[in-house]
Amino acid sequence: MEMLKTDVVVVGAGTAGLSAYRAAKAAGASALLVEGAAYGTTCARVGCMPSKLLIAAARAAHAARESARFGVRIDGSVLIDGREVMARVRGERDRFVDLVVESTERIISDDRLLGHARFVDDNLLEVGGKRVHARSVVIATGSAPKMPTLYRALGDRAIINDDVFAWTDLPRKVAVVGAGVIGLELSQALAWLGVDVTLLGARDRVGPLTDRTVRRYAQWVFSASLRFDPNAEVGAVTREGDTVHMRYRSSAGELVDDTFDYVLVTAGRTPNVDGLAIGNTTMEVDERGLPLFDPETLQARNRPVFIAGDANGVLPLLHEAADEGRTAGINAARFPITERLVSRAPMSVVFTEPGIAMVGARYVDLADSRFVTGKASRGPRAQSYYASKHWPHARLR
Repeated sequence: MEMLKTDVVVVGAGTAGLSAYRAAKAAGASALLVEGAAYGTTCARVGCMPSKLLIAAARAAHAARESARFGVRIDGSVLIDGREVMARVRGERDRFVDLVVESTERIISDDRLLGHARFVDDNLLEVGGKRVHARSVVIATGSAPKMPTLYRALGDRAIINDDVFAWTDLPRKVAVVGAGVIGLELSQALAWLGVDVTLLGARDRVGPLTDRTVRRYAQWVFSASLRFDPNAEVGAVTREGDTVHMRYRSSAGELVDDTFDYVLVTAGRTPNVDGLAIGNTTMEVDERGLPLFDPETLQARNRPVFIAGDANGVLPLLHEAADEGRTAGINAARFPITERLVSRAPMSVVFTEPGIAMVGARYVDLADSRFVTGKASRGPRAQSYYASKHWPHARLR
């Protein structure tokens, strides 16, 4: 078996992996970038880029419907051609992916290796019939959407957000399970594009919001364009031909039976570490099978392994992946000398209308602090909500 040697091997050529590879090279180390699938990054292929294309189409449709409020009248109804919408989304997405692939392929061929990586020991990996010995390793394998067992029997009628961007036309009716960031964005976009959408959340979750008052307002706003039950309990789902029959209990305790073309499951993501054979290493793992690591240096305890991006299960955000990749790459190159990750201020943005933006600590993390909350109202919907006495006065804690 052919043996390759390098200072740093980076497993995964996504946002974190590319950042780690470039940082290791800039630090003067030799580095090998390993990818088990196709180049292109999650963001470009099935994440932030294609989702924003769909959202842009939805906002255009919504603006056309609302234009009369501004004295701009459109004769007749707004017609949405689902095939044209999805053709543009896929076409522009493919252009973005091509740009990322071209950038990755400009990395010299001797530094790139295609194949699935498996640990043999802490410093040795097997990749497609070759062995790679490295002084240190960066795990940047990303994450994958979860598909709970309840929905697996539905076959291609149960989809994840990746599958939405393979549609050639818009469906008639969709149930979205999970009211996190992805669920909110796609639910509102599809609803504005004329799809009949039911969004089923759990534990009153609305995106990243943790302030109960703001969550209630957000639920009220999003319910204007789709059926939104923030605390539903799905009891059974069955496939009936090309449709899905779903039975769930609503927040009000009512038993609801409905039929959908698809169930879009947005129930979070799982780090891609199962295929790495981590059991062959001396790394300690948690109950999820993820290596225990120092969040400041990204090092797997005192091992020559660093974990960056979605693979570490902390913050699945593009800018966080890039920052972590850079730190992991530098630390892998300089190992055993390490530096602390310099984090940006925590930030979260949800591309809905109205948008949700959070900077700094979450409300739930301020529970033991003294702080002031306040409100500012804009637009008739906000005024209507406040007038209905859902929103409390500013308070000191």
